[in-house]
Amino acid sequence: MTTPEGTGPVSPSREVPLTPDRAENWHRVHPVSPFVRGWIALAAIAYFFGRDWFEAMFRGEPLWFLTEGRGIWAVVVLLVVMLLLVGAFVLSWWFTRYQVTEEHVRVNSGILFRQHRQARLDRVQAIDVIQPLLGRIFGLAELKFEVADAGESAVRLAYLPLASAQQLRATILARASGAELDPEHPDEAPEAPEHPIVQLTPQRVVGATVLSGATVALVVVVVVIGVAAAVGYVADWGGLPVLLSALVPGMIAVAAGYWSVFSTAYNFRAAVSPDGIRLRYGLLETRAQTVPPGRVQAVAVSQPLLWRTKDWYRIKINVAGYGVSAENSGARTTLLPVGTRDEVMQMLALVLPDPGTEDPFGVFTAGLVGQNNDGGFVTSPARVRFLSFLTWRRNGFAVTETALLARSGRFVRHLAVVPHERTQSMALHQGPVARKLRVADLQLQTTVGPVSPVVYQMDIEVARRLFNEQSARAAAARRHSVPERWLERRQESVPEQEEAGMPAPAAGAAGAENGKAEDEQR
Repeated sequence: MTTPEGTGPVSPSREVPLTPDRAENWHRVHPVSPFVRGWIALAAIAYFFGRDWFEAMFRGEPLWFLTEGRGIWAVVVLLVVMLLLVGAFVLSWWFTRYQVTEEHVRVNSGILFRQHRQARLDRVQAIDVIQPLLGRIFGLAELKFEVADAGESAVRLAYLPLASAQQLRATILARASGAELDPEHPDEAPEAPEHPIVQLTPQRVVGATVLSGATVALVVVVVVIGVAAAVGYVADWGGLPVLLSALVPGMIAVAAGYWSVFSTAYNFRAAVSPDGIRLRYGLLETRAQTVPPGRVQAVAVSQPLLWRTKDWYRIKINVAGYGVSAENSGARTTLLPVGTRDEVMQMLALVLPDPGTEDPFGVFTAGLVGQNNDGGFVTSPARVRFLSFLTWRRNGFAVTETALLARSGRFVRHLAVVPHERTQSMALHQGPVARKLRVADLQLQTTVGPVSPVVYQMDIEVARRLFNEQSARAAAARRHSVPERWLERRQESVPEQEEAGMPAPAAGAAGAENGKAEDEQR
Protein backbone atom coordinates (compact mmCIF):
# COMPACT_ATOMS: atom_id res chain seq x y z
CA MET A 1 0.00 0.00 0.00
CA THR A 2 2.72 2.45 -1.04
CA THR A 3 1.97 5.90 -2.35
CA PRO A 4 4.48 8.42 -3.75
CA GLU A 5 5.69 11.25 -1.55
CA GLY A 6 3.68 14.45 -1.90
CA THR A 7 5.66 17.25 -3.48
CA GLY A 8 3.07 20.02 -3.37
CA PRO A 9 2.27 22.55 -0.66
CA VAL A 10 1.84 21.29 2.89
CA SER A 11 -0.88 22.89 5.03
CA PRO A 12 -0.76 23.26 8.82
CA SER A 13 -2.95 20.99 10.93
CA ARG A 14 -5.65 23.60 11.55
CA GLU A 15 -6.72 23.36 7.88
CA VAL A 16 -8.98 20.31 7.91
CA PRO A 17 -9.43 18.77 4.42
CA LEU A 18 -13.21 19.02 4.16
CA THR A 19 -13.04 18.84 0.38
CA PRO A 20 -11.09 16.04 -1.34
CA ASP A 21 -7.38 16.81 -1.66
CA ARG A 22 -5.60 16.85 -4.98
CA ALA A 23 -2.62 14.54 -5.38
CA GLU A 24 -0.14 17.34 -4.63
CA ASN A 25 -1.87 18.69 -1.50
CA TRP A 26 -0.73 17.43 1.91
CA HIS A 27 -1.35 18.45 5.52
CA ARG A 28 0.77 18.28 8.67
CA VAL A 29 -0.28 17.10 12.11
CA HIS A 30 -0.11 19.32 15.18
CA PRO A 31 3.46 20.39 16.15
CA VAL A 32 3.07 19.02 19.69
CA SER A 33 2.25 15.52 18.36
CA PRO A 34 5.80 14.08 18.71
CA PHE A 35 5.91 15.10 22.37
CA VAL A 36 2.51 13.51 23.08
CA ARG A 37 3.72 10.30 21.43
CA GLY A 38 7.23 10.32 22.89
CA TRP A 39 6.74 11.51 26.46
CA ILE A 40 7.46 8.04 27.76
CA ALA A 41 10.96 8.26 26.27
CA LEU A 42 11.53 11.48 28.19
CA ALA A 43 10.27 9.84 31.37
CA ALA A 44 12.61 6.86 30.84
CA ILE A 45 15.62 9.14 30.35
CA ALA A 46 14.74 11.18 33.42
CA TYR A 47 14.40 8.00 35.48
CA PHE A 48 17.69 6.57 34.20
CA PHE A 49 19.73 9.69 35.00
CA GLY A 50 17.80 10.85 38.05
CA ARG A 51 17.49 7.66 40.07
CA ASP A 52 21.06 7.66 41.43
CA TRP A 53 20.99 11.43 41.99
CA PHE A 54 17.88 11.26 44.16
CA GLU A 55 19.27 8.34 46.14
CA ALA A 56 22.48 10.28 46.76
CA MET A 57 20.53 13.34 47.90
CA PHE A 58 18.53 11.29 50.45
CA ARG A 59 21.72 9.70 51.75
CA GLY A 60 23.29 13.15 52.16
CA GLU A 61 26.11 12.35 49.74
CA PRO A 62 27.49 14.97 47.34
CA LEU A 63 26.25 14.74 43.78
CA TRP A 64 28.96 13.35 41.50
CA PHE A 65 28.33 15.72 38.62
CA LEU A 66 28.65 18.77 40.91
CA THR A 67 32.03 17.83 42.39
CA GLU A 68 35.53 18.62 41.09
CA GLY A 69 34.30 21.15 38.53
CA ARG A 70 32.03 18.74 36.65
CA GLY A 71 28.99 21.02 36.84
CA ILE A 72 29.66 22.75 33.49
CA TRP A 73 30.09 19.42 31.71
CA ALA A 74 26.88 18.09 33.26
CA VAL A 75 24.99 21.13 31.95
CA VAL A 76 26.55 20.68 28.49
CA VAL A 77 25.60 16.98 28.36
CA LEU A 78 22.08 17.81 29.47
CA LEU A 79 21.72 20.50 26.82
CA VAL A 80 23.05 18.17 24.11
CA VAL A 81 20.56 15.47 25.10
CA MET A 82 17.70 17.96 25.12
CA LEU A 83 18.71 19.35 21.71
CA LEU A 84 18.85 15.85 20.25
CA LEU A 85 15.40 15.04 21.61
CA VAL A 86 13.91 18.32 20.37
CA GLY A 87 15.57 17.80 16.98
CA ALA A 88 14.15 14.29 16.74
CA PHE A 89 10.69 15.58 17.66
CA VAL A 90 10.87 18.38 15.08
CA LEU A 91 12.06 16.03 12.32
CA SER A 92 9.35 13.52 13.22
CA TRP A 93 6.73 16.24 12.92
CA TRP A 94 8.21 17.63 9.69
CA PHE A 95 8.20 14.26 7.92
CA THR A 96 4.66 13.29 9.03
CA ARG A 97 1.98 14.42 6.58
CA TYR A 98 -1.43 13.25 5.46
CA GLN A 99 -4.09 13.81 2.81
CA VAL A 100 -7.71 12.80 2.27
CA THR A 101 -8.69 12.32 -1.38
CA GLU A 102 -12.00 11.28 -2.89
CA GLU A 103 -11.10 7.60 -2.45
CA HIS A 104 -8.23 7.30 0.06
CA VAL A 105 -6.74 8.61 3.28
CA ARG A 106 -2.93 8.57 3.21
CA VAL A 107 -0.29 9.08 5.91
CA ASN A 108 3.46 9.40 5.26
CA SER A 109 5.84 9.26 8.23
CA GLY A 110 9.36 8.30 9.28
CA ILE A 111 12.80 9.95 9.19
CA LEU A 112 15.34 7.28 8.29
CA PHE A 113 12.81 4.58 7.41
CA ARG A 114 9.93 6.06 5.47
CA GLN A 115 6.45 4.58 5.86
CA HIS A 116 3.61 5.25 3.43
CA ARG A 117 0.18 3.97 4.38
CA GLN A 118 -3.21 4.43 2.79
CA ALA A 119 -6.75 3.21 3.34
CA ARG A 120 -9.60 3.11 0.86
CA LEU A 121 -12.58 5.06 2.13
CA ASP A 122 -15.07 2.50 0.85
CA ARG A 123 -13.29 -0.15 2.94
CA VAL A 124 -13.29 1.81 6.21
CA GLN A 125 -14.77 -0.40 8.92
CA ALA A 126 -14.65 2.03 11.84
CA ILE A 127 -13.00 5.23 13.01
CA ASP A 128 -11.90 5.87 16.61
CA VAL A 129 -11.13 9.26 18.15
CA ILE A 130 -8.59 8.63 20.93
CA GLN A 131 -7.38 11.12 23.54
CA PRO A 132 -4.58 9.97 25.86
CA LEU A 133 -3.97 11.93 29.04
CA LEU A 134 -1.44 14.32 27.48
CA GLY A 135 -3.65 14.64 24.42
CA ARG A 136 -6.51 15.82 26.63
CA ILE A 137 -4.21 18.38 28.27
CA PHE A 138 -3.19 19.83 24.89
CA GLY A 139 -6.66 19.42 23.33
CA LEU A 140 -5.41 16.89 20.75
CA ALA A 141 -6.82 13.59 19.50
CA GLU A 142 -5.73 10.65 17.36
CA LEU A 143 -7.78 9.19 14.51
CA LYS A 144 -7.55 5.43 14.13
CA PHE A 145 -8.95 3.80 10.99
CA GLU A 146 -10.00 0.17 10.79
CA VAL A 147 -9.98 -1.12 7.23
CA ALA A 148 -11.46 -4.32 5.81
CA ASP A 149 -9.03 -7.24 5.66
CA ALA A 150 -6.22 -5.19 7.20
CA GLY A 151 -5.91 -7.36 10.31
CA GLU A 152 -4.62 -4.33 12.19
CA SER A 153 -5.20 -0.62 11.77
CA ALA A 154 -4.13 0.49 8.31
CA VAL A 155 -3.81 4.16 9.29
CA ARG A 156 -3.22 6.04 12.55
CA LEU A 157 -3.30 9.82 12.31
CA ALA A 158 -1.82 11.43 15.43
CA TYR A 159 -2.36 14.11 16.54
CA LEU A 160 -4.89 16.73 15.42
CA PRO A 161 -6.85 19.35 17.37
CA LEU A 162 -9.91 17.66 18.82
CA ALA A 163 -12.40 19.74 16.81
CA SER A 164 -10.44 19.06 13.60
CA ALA A 165 -10.30 15.33 14.32
CA GLN A 166 -14.04 15.17 14.90
CA GLN A 167 -14.79 17.13 11.72
CA LEU A 168 -12.40 14.99 9.68
CA ARG A 169 -13.97 11.84 11.10
CA ALA A 170 -17.45 13.05 10.12
CA THR A 171 -16.24 13.92 6.62
CA ILE A 172 -14.55 10.56 6.05
CA LEU A 173 -17.51 8.59 7.41
CA ALA A 174 -19.86 10.53 5.15
CA ARG A 175 -17.75 9.69 2.09
CA ALA A 176 -17.17 6.10 3.17
CA SER A 177 -20.86 5.48 3.80
CA GLY A 178 -21.95 6.74 0.39
CA ALA A 179 -24.17 9.41 1.95
CA GLU A 180 -25.59 11.98 -0.43
CA LEU A 181 -24.12 15.37 0.52
CA ASP A 182 -25.47 18.76 -0.50
CA PRO A 183 -24.17 19.30 -4.06
CA GLU A 184 -24.04 23.06 -3.48
CA HIS A 185 -21.93 22.61 -0.33
CA PRO A 186 -19.84 19.45 -0.79
CA ASP A 187 -17.36 20.66 1.82
CA GLU A 188 -19.97 20.50 4.61
CA ALA A 189 -20.28 17.11 6.30
CA PRO A 190 -21.79 17.84 9.72
CA GLU A 191 -21.60 15.36 12.55
CA ALA A 192 -24.44 12.89 12.17
CA PRO A 193 -27.11 13.18 14.89
CA GLU A 194 -27.24 10.48 17.52
CA HIS A 195 -29.74 8.97 19.91
CA PRO A 196 -28.40 7.92 23.35
CA ILE A 197 -29.05 4.30 24.30
CA VAL A 198 -27.05 3.44 27.43
CA GLN A 199 -25.02 5.46 29.93
CA LEU A 200 -23.32 3.77 32.89
CA THR A 201 -23.32 5.43 36.30
CA PRO A 202 -20.12 5.50 38.41
CA GLN A 203 -21.93 3.47 41.09
CA ARG A 204 -22.60 0.61 38.68
CA VAL A 205 -19.02 0.68 37.39
CA VAL A 206 -17.67 0.46 40.94
CA GLY A 207 -20.12 -2.34 41.77
CA ALA A 208 -19.18 -4.30 38.65
CA THR A 209 -15.49 -3.87 39.48
CA VAL A 210 -15.94 -5.13 43.04
CA LEU A 211 -18.04 -8.10 41.86
CA SER A 212 -15.66 -8.99 39.02
CA GLY A 213 -13.42 -12.02 38.74
CA ALA A 214 -10.61 -10.05 40.36
CA THR A 215 -12.47 -10.29 43.67
CA VAL A 216 -12.68 -14.07 43.33
CA ALA A 217 -8.94 -14.17 42.61
CA LEU A 218 -8.27 -11.93 45.63
CA VAL A 219 -10.26 -14.20 47.94
CA VAL A 220 -8.45 -17.29 46.63
CA VAL A 221 -5.02 -15.68 47.09
CA VAL A 222 -5.78 -14.50 50.61
CA VAL A 223 -7.22 -17.88 51.66
CA VAL A 224 -4.27 -19.82 50.25
CA ILE A 225 -1.72 -17.50 51.87
CA GLY A 226 -3.65 -17.51 55.16
CA VAL A 227 -3.91 -21.31 55.31
CA ALA A 228 -0.25 -21.73 54.41
CA ALA A 229 0.77 -19.18 57.06
CA ALA A 230 -1.38 -20.89 59.72
CA VAL A 231 0.05 -24.30 58.88
CA GLY A 232 3.55 -22.89 58.93
CA TYR A 233 2.97 -21.20 62.28
CA VAL A 234 1.71 -24.42 63.85
CA ALA A 235 4.61 -26.35 62.41
CA ASP A 236 7.05 -23.61 63.51
CA TRP A 237 8.05 -23.08 59.89
CA GLY A 238 10.08 -19.98 59.12
CA GLY A 239 8.75 -19.45 55.64
CA LEU A 240 6.39 -16.55 56.39
CA PRO A 241 8.53 -13.99 54.50
CA VAL A 242 8.35 -16.25 51.44
CA LEU A 243 4.55 -16.32 51.67
CA LEU A 244 4.38 -12.56 52.03
CA SER A 245 6.64 -12.09 49.01
CA ALA A 246 4.37 -14.41 47.03
CA LEU A 247 1.39 -12.28 48.06
CA VAL A 248 2.81 -9.14 46.43
CA PRO A 249 2.63 -10.25 42.75
CA GLY A 250 -0.81 -11.71 43.41
CA MET A 251 -2.04 -8.38 44.78
CA ILE A 252 -0.52 -6.55 41.81
CA ALA A 253 -2.38 -8.86 39.41
CA VAL A 254 -5.64 -8.32 41.30
CA ALA A 255 -5.14 -4.54 41.26
CA ALA A 256 -4.47 -4.68 37.51
CA GLY A 257 -7.70 -6.64 37.04
CA TYR A 258 -9.67 -4.07 39.03
CA TRP A 259 -8.12 -1.21 37.06
CA SER A 260 -8.82 -2.87 33.71
CA VAL A 261 -12.53 -3.24 34.49
CA PHE A 262 -12.92 0.20 36.06
CA SER A 263 -10.93 2.30 33.58
CA THR A 264 -12.57 0.86 30.46
CA ALA A 265 -16.13 0.98 31.81
CA TYR A 266 -15.87 4.41 33.41
CA ASN A 267 -18.00 7.09 31.71
CA PHE A 268 -19.27 4.55 29.17
CA ARG A 269 -21.95 5.88 26.82
CA ALA A 270 -23.54 4.21 23.81
CA ALA A 271 -25.60 5.90 21.12
CA VAL A 272 -26.92 5.08 17.68
CA SER A 273 -26.47 7.35 14.65
CA PRO A 274 -26.72 7.04 10.86
CA ASP A 275 -22.99 6.29 10.65
CA GLY A 276 -23.10 3.45 13.18
CA ILE A 277 -22.94 2.59 16.87
CA ARG A 278 -21.02 5.21 18.84
CA LEU A 279 -19.22 4.16 22.01
CA ARG A 280 -17.44 6.57 24.37
CA TYR A 281 -15.51 5.47 27.45
CA GLY A 282 -12.30 5.85 29.43
CA LEU A 283 -10.87 7.41 32.57
CA LEU A 284 -7.35 8.64 31.79
CA GLU A 285 -7.46 7.83 28.07
CA THR A 286 -10.81 8.57 26.49
CA ARG A 287 -11.97 6.95 23.28
CA ALA A 288 -14.84 7.74 20.92
CA GLN A 289 -15.41 4.63 18.83
CA THR A 290 -17.74 4.22 15.86
CA VAL A 291 -18.71 0.81 14.53
CA PRO A 292 -20.63 1.08 11.23
CA PRO A 293 -23.69 -1.16 10.82
CA GLY A 294 -23.13 -4.59 9.36
CA ARG A 295 -19.51 -4.82 10.59
CA VAL A 296 -20.38 -6.82 13.71
CA GLN A 297 -19.80 -10.47 12.83
CA ALA A 298 -20.65 -12.22 16.10
CA VAL A 299 -21.90 -11.29 19.59
CA ALA A 300 -21.27 -12.93 22.96
CA VAL A 301 -23.24 -12.12 26.11
CA SER A 302 -21.73 -13.38 29.39
CA GLN A 303 -22.68 -13.20 33.05
CA PRO A 304 -20.04 -13.85 35.74
CA LEU A 305 -21.21 -15.66 38.84
CA LEU A 306 -21.13 -12.65 41.19
CA TRP A 307 -23.06 -10.49 38.72
CA ARG A 308 -26.15 -12.68 39.07
CA THR A 309 -27.03 -10.85 42.28
CA LYS A 310 -27.57 -7.69 40.18
CA ASP A 311 -28.65 -9.41 36.93
CA TRP A 312 -25.78 -7.74 35.03
CA TYR A 313 -24.23 -8.87 31.75
CA ARG A 314 -21.28 -8.06 29.47
CA ILE A 315 -21.38 -8.00 25.64
CA LYS A 316 -18.34 -8.74 23.46
CA ILE A 317 -18.29 -8.55 19.66
CA ASN A 318 -16.21 -9.62 16.67
CA VAL A 319 -15.77 -6.72 14.24
CA ALA A 320 -14.46 -7.13 10.71
CA GLY A 321 -10.97 -5.70 10.34
CA TYR A 322 -10.11 -5.42 14.04
CA GLY A 323 -7.51 -8.20 13.93
CA VAL A 324 -5.90 -10.01 16.85
CA SER A 325 -3.79 -7.35 18.60
CA ALA A 326 -3.92 -7.10 22.39
CA GLU A 327 -5.72 -3.76 22.13
CA ASN A 328 -8.50 -5.36 20.11
CA SER A 329 -9.15 -8.07 22.70
CA GLY A 330 -10.17 -5.61 25.42
CA ALA A 331 -12.29 -2.49 25.51
CA ARG A 332 -12.49 -2.00 21.72
CA THR A 333 -14.40 -5.26 21.31
CA THR A 334 -16.71 -4.59 24.28
CA LEU A 335 -20.14 -3.41 23.17
CA LEU A 336 -21.43 -3.14 26.76
CA PRO A 337 -19.10 -3.47 29.80
CA VAL A 338 -21.90 -4.04 32.29
CA GLY A 339 -25.62 -3.72 31.72
CA THR A 340 -29.03 -4.88 32.83
CA ARG A 341 -31.08 -7.37 30.85
CA ASP A 342 -33.14 -4.60 29.24
CA GLU A 343 -29.97 -2.78 28.18
CA VAL A 344 -28.60 -6.01 26.74
CA MET A 345 -31.75 -6.35 24.64
CA GLN A 346 -31.36 -2.76 23.44
CA MET A 347 -27.76 -3.31 22.35
CA LEU A 348 -28.60 -6.61 20.67
CA ALA A 349 -31.32 -4.82 18.72
CA LEU A 350 -28.66 -2.49 17.29
CA VAL A 351 -26.48 -5.29 15.90
CA LEU A 352 -29.38 -7.62 15.06
CA PRO A 353 -32.30 -5.33 14.18
CA ASP A 354 -34.31 -8.26 12.82
CA PRO A 355 -34.18 -11.07 15.42
CA GLY A 356 -36.08 -13.41 13.10
CA THR A 357 -38.56 -14.55 15.75
CA GLU A 358 -41.97 -13.40 16.99
CA ASP A 359 -40.83 -13.63 20.63
CA PRO A 360 -37.30 -12.16 20.70
CA PHE A 361 -37.39 -11.33 24.41
CA GLY A 362 -38.41 -14.87 25.35
CA VAL A 363 -35.84 -16.53 23.07
CA PHE A 364 -32.92 -14.34 24.15
CA THR A 365 -33.89 -14.57 27.83
CA ALA A 366 -33.88 -18.36 27.51
CA GLY A 367 -30.42 -18.07 26.00
CA LEU A 368 -29.18 -15.89 28.83
CA VAL A 369 -30.60 -17.64 31.91
CA GLY A 370 -32.62 -20.66 30.75
CA GLN A 371 -31.93 -24.38 30.60
CA ASN A 372 -33.50 -27.53 29.19
CA ASN A 373 -35.80 -26.71 26.25
CA ASP A 374 -36.74 -23.19 27.34
CA GLY A 375 -37.37 -20.86 24.42
CA GLY A 376 -37.13 -23.63 21.84
CA PHE A 377 -33.47 -24.45 22.55
CA VAL A 378 -32.21 -27.90 21.59
CA THR A 379 -29.99 -29.22 24.39
CA SER A 380 -27.47 -32.00 24.94
CA PRO A 381 -28.84 -35.54 25.33
CA ALA A 382 -29.15 -36.96 28.84
CA ARG A 383 -26.44 -39.57 28.16
CA VAL A 384 -23.71 -36.92 28.54
CA ARG A 385 -24.77 -35.88 32.04
CA PHE A 386 -21.96 -37.82 33.74
CA LEU A 387 -19.46 -36.09 31.43
CA SER A 388 -20.87 -32.55 31.90
CA PHE A 389 -23.12 -32.92 34.92
CA LEU A 390 -23.20 -29.14 35.54
CA THR A 391 -23.79 -27.89 32.01
CA TRP A 392 -25.58 -30.56 29.97
CA ARG A 393 -29.01 -29.06 30.65
CA ARG A 394 -27.78 -25.60 29.63
CA ASN A 395 -25.68 -26.44 26.55
CA GLY A 396 -27.88 -25.92 23.52
CA PHE A 397 -28.77 -23.93 20.43
CA ALA A 398 -31.72 -22.20 18.81
CA VAL A 399 -32.17 -21.00 15.25
CA THR A 400 -34.21 -17.99 14.16
CA GLU A 401 -34.77 -16.74 10.63
CA THR A 402 -31.75 -14.40 10.91
CA ALA A 403 -29.31 -15.86 13.45
CA LEU A 404 -28.05 -18.91 15.30
CA LEU A 405 -27.88 -18.76 19.11
CA ALA A 406 -25.53 -21.00 21.11
CA ARG A 407 -25.61 -21.03 24.92
CA SER A 408 -23.31 -22.71 27.45
CA GLY A 409 -21.86 -22.36 30.94
CA ARG A 410 -23.21 -22.87 34.43
CA PHE A 411 -21.11 -20.67 36.74
CA VAL A 412 -20.33 -18.16 33.98
CA ARG A 413 -23.24 -18.10 31.55
CA HIS A 414 -22.52 -17.52 27.87
CA LEU A 415 -24.74 -16.80 24.89
CA ALA A 416 -23.21 -16.43 21.40
CA VAL A 417 -25.24 -14.95 18.53
CA VAL A 418 -24.09 -15.33 14.91
CA PRO A 419 -26.12 -13.80 12.05
CA HIS A 420 -26.53 -16.35 9.28
CA GLU A 421 -24.76 -14.20 6.67
CA ARG A 422 -21.68 -13.84 8.97
CA THR A 423 -21.01 -17.57 9.16
CA GLN A 424 -17.76 -18.02 7.21
CA SER A 425 -17.04 -21.67 7.95
CA MET A 426 -18.05 -24.48 10.29
CA ALA A 427 -16.46 -27.59 11.73
CA LEU A 428 -17.72 -30.65 13.60
CA HIS A 429 -15.41 -31.79 16.41
CA GLN A 430 -15.70 -35.22 18.00
CA GLY A 431 -13.14 -36.72 20.37
CA PRO A 432 -12.89 -40.41 21.40
CA VAL A 433 -15.25 -40.03 24.38
CA ALA A 434 -17.70 -38.01 22.26
CA ARG A 435 -17.66 -40.73 19.59
CA LYS A 436 -18.50 -43.30 22.23
CA LEU A 437 -21.43 -41.17 23.42
CA ARG A 438 -22.47 -40.29 19.83
CA VAL A 439 -22.23 -36.51 20.38
CA ALA A 440 -20.26 -33.74 18.67
CA ASP A 441 -19.43 -30.03 18.98
CA LEU A 442 -20.24 -27.65 16.14
CA GLN A 443 -17.87 -24.70 15.88
CA LEU A 444 -18.77 -21.62 13.81
CA GLN A 445 -15.99 -19.36 12.51
CA THR A 446 -16.47 -15.67 11.78
CA THR A 447 -13.81 -12.96 11.70
CA VAL A 448 -11.06 -13.03 14.33
CA GLY A 449 -12.13 -11.71 17.72
CA PRO A 450 -13.00 -12.59 21.32
CA VAL A 451 -16.20 -14.46 20.34
CA SER A 452 -15.79 -18.15 19.47
CA PRO A 453 -19.30 -19.58 18.94
CA VAL A 454 -19.54 -23.30 19.73
CA VAL A 455 -22.60 -25.56 20.09
CA TYR A 456 -21.45 -28.12 22.66
CA GLN A 457 -22.25 -31.83 22.91
CA MET A 458 -25.17 -32.24 20.54
CA ASP A 459 -26.43 -35.61 19.40
CA ILE A 460 -24.38 -36.52 16.32
CA GLU A 461 -27.40 -36.66 14.02
CA VAL A 462 -28.67 -33.32 15.31
CA ALA A 463 -25.21 -31.80 14.87
CA ARG A 464 -24.89 -33.04 11.28
CA ARG A 465 -28.34 -31.79 10.40
CA LEU A 466 -27.56 -28.40 11.93
CA PHE A 467 -24.28 -28.31 9.97
CA ASN A 468 -26.06 -28.85 6.64
CA GLU A 469 -28.97 -26.56 7.36
CA GLN A 470 -26.75 -23.75 8.64
CA SER A 471 -24.63 -23.99 5.48
CA ALA A 472 -27.76 -23.46 3.36
CA ARG A 473 -28.99 -20.63 5.57
CA ALA A 474 -25.62 -18.85 5.47
CA ALA A 475 -25.38 -19.08 1.68
CA ALA A 476 -28.91 -17.73 1.22
CA ALA A 477 -28.48 -14.93 3.78
CA ARG A 478 -25.28 -13.62 2.19
CA ARG A 479 -27.21 -12.81 -0.97
CA HIS A 480 -29.24 -10.32 1.06
CA SER A 481 -26.37 -8.74 3.04
CA VAL A 482 -25.88 -4.96 2.99
CA PRO A 483 -23.28 -3.34 0.70
CA GLU A 484 -19.94 -1.88 1.75
CA ARG A 485 -21.34 1.65 1.35
CA TRP A 486 -24.17 1.19 3.82
CA LEU A 487 -26.11 4.42 3.10
CA GLU A 488 -26.35 3.86 -0.65
CA ARG A 489 -29.60 2.62 -2.16
CA ARG A 490 -29.21 -1.18 -2.41
CA GLN A 491 -30.04 -3.14 -5.56
CA GLU A 492 -32.28 -6.11 -4.91
CA SER A 493 -30.53 -9.38 -5.74
CA VAL A 494 -33.11 -11.88 -4.60
CA PRO A 495 -33.23 -14.83 -7.00
CA GLU A 496 -36.52 -15.30 -8.82
CA GLN A 497 -36.99 -18.79 -7.45
CA GLU A 498 -36.77 -17.49 -3.87
CA GLU A 499 -39.29 -14.74 -4.62
CA ALA A 500 -41.60 -17.45 -5.94
CA GLY A 501 -41.34 -19.32 -2.65
CA MET A 502 -39.03 -22.10 -3.83
CA PRO A 503 -36.89 -23.87 -1.19
CA ALA A 504 -33.34 -22.88 -0.27
CA PRO A 505 -30.37 -24.46 -2.09
CA ALA A 506 -29.45 -28.02 -1.30
CA ALA A 507 -26.96 -28.62 1.46
CA GLY A 508 -24.27 -29.77 -0.95
CA ALA A 509 -24.53 -26.69 -3.17
CA ALA A 510 -24.71 -24.42 -0.16
CA GLY A 511 -21.69 -26.07 1.35
CA ALA A 512 -19.74 -25.53 -1.85
CA GLU A 513 -20.73 -21.86 -1.90
CA ASN A 514 -19.86 -21.47 1.74
CA GLY A 515 -16.25 -22.11 0.81
CA LYS A 516 -14.52 -23.32 3.89
CA ALA A 517 -17.23 -25.43 5.50
CA GLU A 518 -15.75 -28.68 6.70
CA ASP A 519 -16.79 -31.73 8.66
CA GLU A 520 -13.91 -32.80 10.87
CA GLN A 521 -14.10 -35.97 12.94
CA ARG A 522 -11.51 -36.03 15.71
